[in-house]
Amino acid sequence: MGGAQELRPLTTALFGRRARRRWIHLILGGALAMPYVFVGSVIVGPFFGDSGLFGSFGAQLSSFAVGLPLAAVTALFPLTRPMSVAAVRALCAVPDDSLAEGPARSRAARGRTAAWFTLHLGLGGVISGMSLALPPFAGFLIALPFFALLGESRIGMPGVFGEPWMVALAPVIGVASLVALAACAATASGLLARWAPGLLGPTPADRLAAAERRAADLAVRNRLARELHDSVGHALSAVTLQASAARRVLDHDPEFVREALAAIEETTRRTVGELDAVLGVLRETDGSGPTAPAPTLATDLDGLLHRTRAAGLPVSATVDADPAALPPLVSREAYRIVQEALSNALRHGGAGASLTLRVVLDGPDLTVTAENPLPSGSTDRHPDRRPGGGHGLRGVADRARLLGGACEAGPASGAWRLHVRLPLKGQP
Repeated sequence: MGGAQELRPLTTALFGRRARRRWIHLILGGALAMPYVFVGSVIVGPFFGDSGLFGSFGAQLSSFAVGLPLAAVTALFPLTRPMSVAAVRALCAVPDDSLAEGPARSRAARGRTAAWFTLHLGLGGVISGMSLALPPFAGFLIALPFFALLGESRIGMPGVFGEPWMVALAPVIGVASLVALAACAATASGLLARWAPGLLGPTPADRLAAAERRAADLAVRNRLARELHDSVGHALSAVTLQASAARRVLDHDPEFVREALAAIEETTRRTVGELDAVLGVLRETDGSGPTAPAPTLATDLDGLLHRTRAAGLPVSATVDADPAALPPLVSREAYRIVQEALSNALRHGGAGASLTLRVVLDGPDLTVTAENPLPSGSTDRHPDRRPGGGHGLRGVADRARLLGGACEAGPASGAWRLHVRLPLKGQP
Protein backbone atom coordinates (compact mmCIF):
# COMPACT_ATOMS: atom_id res chain seq x y z
CA MET A 1 0.00 0.00 0.00
CA GLY A 2 2.84 2.36 0.88
CA GLY A 3 4.55 1.60 -2.43
CA ALA A 4 1.42 2.51 -4.38
CA GLN A 5 1.22 5.83 -2.52
CA GLU A 6 4.84 6.56 -3.37
CA LEU A 7 4.29 5.79 -7.07
CA ARG A 8 1.21 7.96 -7.37
CA PRO A 9 3.09 11.29 -7.85
CA LEU A 10 5.24 9.68 -10.55
CA THR A 11 2.19 8.24 -12.29
CA THR A 12 0.46 11.60 -12.16
CA ALA A 13 3.52 13.35 -13.56
CA LEU A 14 3.73 10.92 -16.49
CA PHE A 15 0.06 10.20 -17.23
CA GLY A 16 -1.98 12.83 -15.34
CA ARG A 17 -4.29 15.39 -16.92
CA ARG A 18 -1.63 18.09 -17.14
CA ALA A 19 0.85 15.64 -18.69
CA ARG A 20 -1.72 14.57 -21.29
CA ARG A 21 -2.54 18.16 -22.22
CA ARG A 22 1.14 19.00 -22.57
CA TRP A 23 1.59 15.88 -24.69
CA ILE A 24 -1.10 17.19 -27.01
CA HIS A 25 0.84 20.45 -27.21
CA LEU A 26 3.89 18.50 -28.37
CA ILE A 27 1.85 16.60 -30.95
CA LEU A 28 0.58 19.97 -32.21
CA GLY A 29 4.19 21.05 -32.63
CA GLY A 30 4.93 17.89 -34.59
CA ALA A 31 1.95 18.55 -36.86
CA LEU A 32 3.13 22.12 -37.47
CA ALA A 33 6.61 20.79 -38.30
CA MET A 34 5.39 18.52 -41.11
CA PRO A 35 5.16 21.18 -43.88
CA TYR A 36 8.69 22.31 -43.11
CA VAL A 37 9.92 18.71 -43.15
CA PHE A 38 8.32 18.20 -46.55
CA VAL A 39 10.10 21.30 -47.87
CA GLY A 40 13.32 20.01 -46.33
CA SER A 41 12.83 16.67 -48.07
CA VAL A 42 12.62 18.48 -51.40
CA ILE A 43 15.92 20.22 -50.66
CA VAL A 44 17.82 17.10 -49.53
CA GLY A 45 16.10 14.76 -52.01
CA PRO A 46 18.77 15.01 -54.74
CA PHE A 47 21.42 13.81 -52.29
CA PHE A 48 19.58 10.60 -51.34
CA GLY A 49 17.47 9.72 -54.37
CA ASP A 50 13.80 8.81 -54.24
CA SER A 51 14.29 5.40 -52.67
CA GLY A 52 16.84 6.59 -50.13
CA LEU A 53 14.81 9.62 -49.15
CA PHE A 54 11.83 7.68 -47.78
CA GLY A 55 13.68 4.59 -46.62
CA SER A 56 16.69 6.11 -44.93
CA PHE A 57 16.59 7.36 -41.37
CA GLY A 58 19.46 9.68 -42.20
CA ALA A 59 17.49 11.25 -45.05
CA GLN A 60 14.47 11.82 -42.81
CA LEU A 61 16.70 13.29 -40.11
CA SER A 62 18.33 15.58 -42.69
CA SER A 63 14.89 16.75 -43.90
CA PHE A 64 13.96 17.53 -40.31
CA ALA A 65 17.22 19.42 -39.73
CA VAL A 66 16.72 21.52 -42.87
CA GLY A 67 13.06 22.22 -42.08
CA LEU A 68 13.63 23.67 -38.60
CA PRO A 69 15.62 26.73 -39.80
CA LEU A 70 12.83 27.40 -42.28
CA ALA A 71 10.36 27.30 -39.38
CA ALA A 72 12.52 29.79 -37.47
CA VAL A 73 12.43 32.22 -40.42
CA THR A 74 8.64 32.07 -40.79
CA ALA A 75 8.25 32.52 -37.01
CA LEU A 76 9.64 36.07 -37.33
CA PHE A 77 6.20 37.28 -38.42
CA PRO A 78 4.49 39.23 -35.55
CA LEU A 79 1.37 37.06 -35.41
CA THR A 80 3.34 33.93 -34.50
CA ARG A 81 3.46 34.96 -30.85
CA PRO A 82 -0.32 35.25 -30.28
CA MET A 83 -0.79 31.79 -31.80
CA SER A 84 1.95 30.30 -29.63
CA VAL A 85 0.72 32.06 -26.48
CA ALA A 86 -2.84 30.81 -27.06
CA ALA A 87 -1.61 27.22 -27.37
CA VAL A 88 0.57 27.50 -24.26
CA ARG A 89 -2.25 28.96 -22.19
CA ALA A 90 -4.68 26.28 -23.30
CA LEU A 91 -2.43 23.26 -22.93
CA CYS A 92 0.69 23.92 -20.83
CA ALA A 93 -0.68 25.25 -17.50
CA VAL A 94 1.54 28.35 -17.62
CA PRO A 95 0.31 31.39 -15.61
CA ASP A 96 -1.39 33.91 -17.88
CA ASP A 97 0.41 36.93 -16.44
CA SER A 98 3.79 35.47 -17.39
CA LEU A 99 2.93 35.49 -21.11
CA ALA A 100 2.79 38.45 -23.46
CA GLU A 101 -0.30 39.85 -25.11
CA GLY A 102 -0.48 40.68 -28.80
CA PRO A 103 1.97 40.34 -31.68
CA ALA A 104 5.72 40.54 -31.24
CA ARG A 105 6.80 43.93 -32.59
CA SER A 106 10.35 44.47 -31.42
CA ARG A 107 13.28 42.64 -32.96
CA ALA A 108 14.20 41.01 -29.65
CA ALA A 109 10.63 39.78 -29.08
CA ARG A 110 10.45 38.32 -32.58
CA GLY A 111 13.79 36.59 -32.04
CA ARG A 112 12.61 34.99 -28.80
CA THR A 113 9.36 33.96 -30.46
CA ALA A 114 11.29 32.34 -33.32
CA ALA A 115 13.43 30.45 -30.80
CA TRP A 116 10.30 29.22 -29.02
CA PHE A 117 8.60 28.20 -32.25
CA THR A 118 11.67 26.26 -33.38
CA LEU A 119 11.97 24.47 -30.03
CA HIS A 120 8.27 23.65 -30.03
CA LEU A 121 8.39 22.19 -33.53
CA GLY A 122 11.69 20.40 -32.93
CA LEU A 123 10.72 18.71 -29.67
CA GLY A 124 7.19 18.17 -30.94
CA GLY A 125 8.48 16.47 -34.08
CA VAL A 126 10.70 14.12 -32.07
CA ILE A 127 7.96 13.20 -29.57
CA SER A 128 5.41 12.83 -32.39
CA GLY A 129 7.71 10.41 -34.21
CA MET A 130 8.25 8.44 -31.02
CA SER A 131 4.49 8.46 -30.35
CA LEU A 132 3.87 6.96 -33.79
CA ALA A 133 6.59 4.32 -33.63
CA LEU A 134 6.83 3.14 -30.03
CA PRO A 135 3.20 2.25 -29.12
CA PRO A 136 2.79 -0.31 -31.98
CA PHE A 137 6.19 -1.84 -31.18
CA ALA A 138 5.39 -1.94 -27.46
CA GLY A 139 2.01 -3.52 -28.23
CA PHE A 140 3.74 -6.19 -30.28
CA LEU A 141 6.18 -6.95 -27.44
CA ILE A 142 3.38 -7.16 -24.89
CA ALA A 143 1.49 -9.59 -27.14
CA LEU A 144 4.59 -11.63 -28.05
CA PRO A 145 3.81 -14.52 -25.62
CA PHE A 146 0.58 -15.04 -27.55
CA PHE A 147 2.51 -15.28 -30.80
CA ALA A 148 4.78 -17.87 -29.18
CA LEU A 149 1.77 -20.18 -29.05
CA LEU A 150 1.62 -20.09 -32.84
CA GLY A 151 4.89 -21.92 -33.11
CA GLU A 152 6.31 -21.79 -36.65
CA SER A 153 3.66 -19.37 -37.86
CA ARG A 154 5.83 -16.31 -36.92
CA ILE A 155 6.57 -15.56 -40.55
CA GLY A 156 8.94 -12.61 -41.07
CA MET A 157 9.88 -12.14 -37.41
CA PRO A 158 13.57 -11.98 -36.45
CA GLY A 159 14.82 -15.16 -34.94
CA VAL A 160 15.51 -13.55 -31.58
CA PHE A 161 11.79 -13.25 -30.96
CA GLY A 162 11.60 -17.04 -30.88
CA GLU A 163 14.02 -17.32 -27.96
CA PRO A 164 12.35 -18.28 -24.68
CA TRP A 165 14.07 -15.51 -22.74
CA MET A 166 12.84 -12.92 -25.26
CA VAL A 167 9.31 -14.21 -25.04
CA ALA A 168 9.45 -13.87 -21.25
CA LEU A 169 10.97 -10.36 -21.22
CA ALA A 170 9.06 -8.90 -24.14
CA PRO A 171 6.01 -7.67 -22.13
CA VAL A 172 8.32 -6.00 -19.61
CA ILE A 173 10.28 -4.31 -22.41
CA GLY A 174 7.03 -3.21 -24.05
CA VAL A 175 5.70 -1.61 -20.87
CA ALA A 176 9.09 -0.02 -20.21
CA SER A 177 9.04 1.47 -23.72
CA LEU A 178 5.68 3.11 -23.09
CA VAL A 179 6.90 4.46 -19.74
CA ALA A 180 10.05 5.76 -21.43
CA LEU A 181 7.93 7.49 -24.07
CA ALA A 182 5.78 9.12 -21.38
CA ALA A 183 8.92 10.19 -19.51
CA CYS A 184 10.42 11.74 -22.65
CA ALA A 185 7.16 13.56 -23.40
CA ALA A 186 6.86 14.83 -19.81
CA THR A 187 10.47 16.02 -19.82
CA ALA A 188 10.17 17.78 -23.18
CA SER A 189 6.84 19.42 -22.32
CA GLY A 190 8.12 20.42 -18.89
CA LEU A 191 11.10 22.15 -20.49
CA LEU A 192 8.82 24.01 -22.88
CA ALA A 193 6.57 25.10 -20.03
CA ARG A 194 9.62 26.34 -18.10
CA TRP A 195 11.02 28.23 -21.09
CA ALA A 196 7.69 29.73 -22.17
CA PRO A 197 7.74 32.77 -19.81
CA GLY A 198 11.26 33.65 -20.90
CA LEU A 199 10.64 33.30 -24.63
CA LEU A 200 6.97 34.30 -24.85
CA GLY A 201 6.86 36.63 -21.85
CA PRO A 202 6.26 40.38 -22.10
CA THR A 203 9.07 42.73 -22.97
CA PRO A 204 9.45 46.10 -21.17
CA ALA A 205 7.54 47.68 -24.07
CA ASP A 206 4.75 45.10 -23.64
CA ARG A 207 4.56 45.84 -19.91
CA LEU A 208 4.41 49.58 -20.60
CA ALA A 209 1.62 49.09 -23.15
CA ALA A 210 -0.30 46.89 -20.69
CA ALA A 211 0.10 49.52 -17.96
CA GLU A 212 -1.19 52.20 -20.33
CA ARG A 213 -4.21 50.04 -21.19
CA ARG A 214 -4.95 49.49 -17.50
CA ALA A 215 -4.62 53.22 -16.84
CA ALA A 216 -6.99 53.99 -19.71
CA ASP A 217 -9.52 51.46 -18.39
CA LEU A 218 -9.24 52.93 -14.90
CA ALA A 219 -9.74 56.43 -16.29
CA VAL A 220 -12.92 55.30 -18.06
CA ARG A 221 -14.25 53.69 -14.88
CA ASN A 222 -13.42 56.77 -12.83
CA ARG A 223 -15.15 58.99 -15.37
CA LEU A 224 -18.21 56.75 -15.29
CA ALA A 225 -18.25 56.83 -11.48
CA ARG A 226 -18.04 60.63 -11.45
CA GLU A 227 -20.82 60.99 -14.00
CA LEU A 228 -23.10 58.59 -12.14
CA HIS A 229 -22.42 60.27 -8.82
CA ASP A 230 -23.10 63.75 -10.13
CA SER A 231 -26.14 63.12 -12.32
CA VAL A 232 -27.97 60.40 -10.41
CA GLY A 233 -26.88 61.63 -6.98
CA HIS A 234 -28.15 65.12 -7.67
CA ALA A 235 -31.47 63.82 -8.97
CA LEU A 236 -32.00 61.55 -5.98
CA SER A 237 -31.24 64.38 -3.56
CA ALA A 238 -33.67 66.72 -5.30
CA VAL A 239 -36.43 64.12 -5.60
CA THR A 240 -36.03 63.10 -1.95
CA LEU A 241 -36.41 66.68 -0.74
CA GLN A 242 -39.37 67.33 -3.05
CA ALA A 243 -41.15 64.16 -1.92
CA SER A 244 -40.46 64.95 1.75
CA ALA A 245 -41.82 68.48 1.43
CA ALA A 246 -44.90 67.24 -0.45
CA ARG A 247 -45.60 64.64 2.24
CA ARG A 248 -45.53 67.27 5.01
CA VAL A 249 -48.13 69.52 3.33
CA LEU A 250 -50.19 66.81 1.63
CA ASP A 251 -53.36 67.51 3.66
CA HIS A 252 -53.48 71.31 3.53
CA ASP A 253 -51.60 72.50 0.42
CA PRO A 254 -52.54 70.32 -2.58
CA GLU A 255 -51.28 72.97 -5.01
CA PHE A 256 -47.74 72.69 -3.60
CA VAL A 257 -47.98 68.90 -3.75
CA ARG A 258 -49.02 69.14 -7.41
CA GLU A 259 -46.01 71.34 -8.18
CA ALA A 260 -43.68 69.02 -6.28
CA LEU A 261 -44.92 65.99 -8.19
CA ALA A 262 -44.46 67.86 -11.48
CA ALA A 263 -40.92 68.76 -10.42
CA ILE A 264 -40.23 65.12 -9.51
CA GLU A 265 -41.52 64.02 -12.91
CA GLU A 266 -39.35 66.55 -14.72
CA THR A 267 -36.28 65.69 -12.65
CA THR A 268 -36.59 61.95 -13.20
CA ARG A 269 -37.27 62.36 -16.93
CA ARG A 270 -34.22 64.55 -17.27
CA THR A 271 -32.10 62.13 -15.25
CA VAL A 272 -33.05 59.22 -17.50
CA GLY A 273 -31.59 61.18 -20.41
CA GLU A 274 -28.46 61.98 -18.40
CA LEU A 275 -28.12 58.33 -17.43
CA ASP A 276 -28.16 57.40 -21.11
CA ALA A 277 -25.37 59.91 -21.67
CA VAL A 278 -23.40 58.43 -18.77
CA LEU A 279 -23.80 54.93 -20.15
CA GLY A 280 -22.51 56.34 -23.42
CA VAL A 281 -19.09 56.32 -21.76
CA LEU A 282 -19.31 52.54 -21.96
CA ARG A 283 -20.86 52.49 -25.42
CA GLU A 284 -18.05 54.64 -26.78
CA THR A 285 -15.65 51.78 -26.07
CA ASP A 286 -17.56 49.16 -28.03
CA GLY A 287 -19.06 51.26 -30.82
CA SER A 288 -22.61 50.17 -30.05
CA GLY A 289 -24.28 53.22 -31.52
CA PRO A 290 -25.21 56.84 -30.80
CA THR A 291 -25.88 58.08 -27.30
CA ALA A 292 -27.62 61.08 -25.82
CA PRO A 293 -25.32 64.10 -25.49
CA ALA A 294 -24.07 64.96 -22.02
CA PRO A 295 -25.62 68.10 -20.50
CA THR A 296 -23.59 71.32 -20.54
CA LEU A 297 -23.89 74.84 -19.20
CA ALA A 298 -25.18 75.93 -22.60
CA THR A 299 -27.91 73.29 -22.81
CA ASP A 300 -29.18 72.87 -19.24
CA LEU A 301 -27.85 75.37 -16.70
CA ASP A 302 -31.22 77.14 -16.45
CA GLY A 303 -33.02 73.79 -16.12
CA LEU A 304 -30.63 72.63 -13.43
CA LEU A 305 -31.18 75.80 -11.39
CA HIS A 306 -34.95 75.53 -11.86
CA ARG A 307 -35.07 71.92 -10.66
CA THR A 308 -32.88 72.72 -7.67
CA ARG A 309 -35.08 75.64 -6.64
CA ALA A 310 -38.13 73.42 -7.05
CA ALA A 311 -36.52 71.02 -4.58
CA GLY A 312 -36.66 73.79 -1.97
CA LEU A 313 -33.14 75.27 -2.15
CA PRO A 314 -33.03 79.02 -2.82
CA VAL A 315 -30.26 79.66 -5.34
CA SER A 316 -28.91 83.09 -6.25
CA ALA A 317 -27.03 82.66 -9.52
CA THR A 318 -24.77 85.11 -11.34
CA VAL A 319 -23.59 84.02 -14.77
CA ASP A 320 -21.10 86.47 -16.28
CA ALA A 321 -20.15 84.33 -19.26
CA ASP A 322 -21.78 83.18 -22.45
CA PRO A 323 -22.23 79.40 -21.99
CA ALA A 324 -22.64 78.92 -25.73
CA ALA A 325 -19.20 80.44 -26.36
CA LEU A 326 -17.38 78.12 -23.96
CA PRO A 327 -15.38 75.15 -25.25
CA PRO A 328 -17.69 72.09 -25.16
CA LEU A 329 -15.44 70.14 -22.76
CA VAL A 330 -15.21 73.04 -20.31
CA SER A 331 -18.97 73.62 -20.55
CA ARG A 332 -19.68 69.94 -19.82
CA GLU A 333 -17.31 69.67 -16.86
CA ALA A 334 -18.43 73.03 -15.42
CA TYR A 335 -22.03 71.81 -15.55
CA ARG A 336 -21.11 68.75 -13.49
CA ILE A 337 -19.22 70.93 -11.01
CA VAL A 338 -22.23 73.21 -10.57
CA GLN A 339 -24.45 70.15 -10.21
CA GLU A 340 -22.23 68.75 -7.45
CA ALA A 341 -22.22 72.09 -5.62
CA LEU A 342 -26.01 72.18 -5.69
CA SER A 343 -26.24 68.54 -4.58
CA ASN A 344 -23.96 69.18 -1.59
CA ALA A 345 -26.07 72.15 -0.54
CA LEU A 346 -29.25 70.05 -0.83
CA ARG A 347 -27.82 67.15 1.16
CA HIS A 348 -25.83 68.97 3.82
CA GLY A 349 -27.20 72.52 3.99
CA GLY A 350 -29.85 71.78 6.58
CA ALA A 351 -33.07 73.70 7.18
CA GLY A 352 -33.19 77.16 5.66
CA ALA A 353 -30.13 76.53 3.50
CA SER A 354 -29.43 78.70 0.49
CA LEU A 355 -26.70 78.89 -2.09
CA THR A 356 -24.95 81.66 -3.96
CA LEU A 357 -23.53 80.64 -7.32
CA ARG A 358 -21.19 82.64 -9.56
CA VAL A 359 -20.03 81.48 -12.98
CA VAL A 360 -17.77 84.18 -14.40
CA LEU A 361 -14.94 84.69 -16.85
CA ASP A 362 -11.73 85.67 -15.06
CA GLY A 363 -9.19 86.49 -17.75
CA PRO A 364 -8.27 83.27 -19.57
CA ASP A 365 -10.16 81.13 -17.06
CA LEU A 366 -13.73 80.24 -16.19
CA THR A 367 -14.35 80.28 -12.47
CA VAL A 368 -17.20 78.55 -10.65
CA THR A 369 -17.82 79.67 -7.06
CA ALA A 370 -20.54 78.27 -4.79
CA GLU A 371 -21.17 79.34 -1.19
CA ASN A 372 -23.78 78.13 1.25
CA PRO A 373 -24.03 78.87 5.00
CA LEU A 374 -22.86 76.13 7.29
CA PRO A 375 -25.68 74.54 9.32
CA SER A 376 -25.98 75.77 12.88
CA GLY A 377 -23.86 73.71 15.23
CA SER A 378 -21.91 72.30 12.31
CA THR A 379 -18.26 71.50 12.65
CA ASP A 380 -16.21 72.82 9.79
CA ARG A 381 -15.76 69.46 8.20
CA HIS A 382 -15.71 68.59 4.56
CA PRO A 383 -19.26 67.59 3.50
CA ASP A 384 -17.94 64.42 1.91
CA ARG A 385 -16.41 63.39 5.22
CA ARG A 386 -19.71 63.56 7.12
CA PRO A 387 -21.79 60.44 7.76
CA GLY A 388 -23.54 59.56 4.53
CA GLY A 389 -21.22 61.75 2.43
CA GLY A 390 -19.78 60.55 -0.84
CA HIS A 391 -16.87 61.38 -3.09
CA GLY A 392 -18.33 64.32 -4.97
CA LEU A 393 -15.70 66.93 -4.11
CA ARG A 394 -12.98 64.50 -4.99
CA GLY A 395 -14.65 64.14 -8.39
CA VAL A 396 -14.78 67.94 -8.73
CA ALA A 397 -11.06 68.12 -8.03
CA ASP A 398 -10.43 65.39 -10.61
CA ARG A 399 -12.43 67.25 -13.25
CA ALA A 400 -10.55 70.47 -12.61
CA ARG A 401 -7.17 68.73 -12.64
CA LEU A 402 -7.87 66.93 -15.92
CA LEU A 403 -8.54 70.31 -17.56
CA GLY A 404 -5.41 71.85 -16.05
CA GLY A 405 -7.32 73.84 -13.46
CA ALA A 406 -7.58 73.87 -9.68
CA CYS A 407 -10.19 73.34 -6.98
CA GLU A 408 -10.45 74.82 -3.49
CA ALA A 409 -13.10 73.76 -1.00
CA GLY A 410 -13.55 74.51 2.68
CA PRO A 411 -15.16 76.71 5.35
CA ALA A 412 -14.81 80.46 4.90
CA SER A 413 -16.45 83.06 7.19
CA GLY A 414 -19.26 80.78 8.36
CA ALA A 415 -20.00 79.39 4.93
CA TRP A 416 -18.88 76.47 2.90
CA ARG A 417 -17.10 77.72 -0.21
CA LEU A 418 -16.25 75.83 -3.37
CA HIS A 419 -14.06 77.66 -5.87
CA VAL A 420 -12.98 76.02 -9.14
CA ARG A 421 -10.82 77.51 -11.87
CA LEU A 422 -10.97 76.00 -15.37
CA PRO A 423 -8.57 77.31 -18.04
CA LEU A 424 -10.13 77.98 -21.45
CA LYS A 425 -6.96 78.20 -23.50
CA GLY A 426 -6.06 75.07 -25.38
CA GLN A 427 -9.37 73.31 -24.71
CA PRO A 428 -11.17 71.63 -27.65
